[in-house]
Amino acid sequence: MKWFMVKAFFLLSFMFIAVLFGMQLANEGINNMKGYDDANFKDAFTVNENEGGELQASILGNNISSHDLQQKKEKLEEMKAYNFFSSLGKSLSEGISGATEKGIDHLTNLINGE
Repeated sequence: MKWFMVKAFFLLSFMFIAVLFGMQLANEGINNMKGYDDANFKDAFTVNENEGGELQASILGNNISSHDLQQKKEKLEEMKAYNFFSSLGKSLSEGISGATEKGIDHLTNLINGE
């Protein structure tokens, strides 16, 4: 029993050290992959102020203005988008809820002897 405990302790110690070593290697790999010191990488979302005092936003290098967003909003309102899967999910949910409710009512009536 004594040797088993000694072997188990050494095995657990080795595994703990291996996990710590692996975490350190993963951290170094992530830092190398991100390239913290590389100035060529750009942010995914940036907001800048131009000379006129207006804010300009860019997402992944594409400039976005409030006019673009307004046009997209109007287009969506005109479409009055209908999502088939959303309505299908709602009707399926209501059907399952109704069937479950009726089943439980029927079961309780059988148990109560009505």
